[in-house]
Amino acid sequence: MKILLINGPNLNMLGLREPEKYGNVTLKAIEEMLCCEAKKSGAELDCFQSNHEGEIIDKIQSAENNCDGIIINAGGYTHTSVAIRDAIASVSIPAVEVHMTNIHAREEFRHTSLLSGVCIAQVAGFKENSYKYALEGLLQHLQ
Repeated sequence: MKILLINGPNLNMLGLREPEKYGNVTLKAIEEMLCCEAKKSGAELDCFQSNHEGEIIDKIQSAENNCDGIIINAGGYTHTSVAIRDAIASVSIPAVEVHMTNIHAREEFRHTSLLSGVCIAQVAGFKENSYKYALEGLLQHLQ
């Protein structure tokens, strides 16, 4: 089983960016933790990060027939990108939306996710553990 992990803009700055909100854990550490968790379940994790909307769309589209599931933290694109939403809808792969913070308890503009309607679930508010919970849920869904 192969899972694609997609992280969007500014998530490459985890560990440095607003540690009071996101903590001190780097994206690399999150990816390593998630790869270990996936391996324990007999799954393989492919990690991808981009600050560019088109690259994220290309990665989602290339997952068709290559991946069994997607975990996506689209960062700020969550609230603005109809194109990423459409890309998720265009593939026949279940996706789980992830956020380290509770987007519903933050600024008003973050309360709306354009992606949630095309994802099987949303996990938010558990910092780096949001990714772990998303992986666990997605793997259970796939089995």
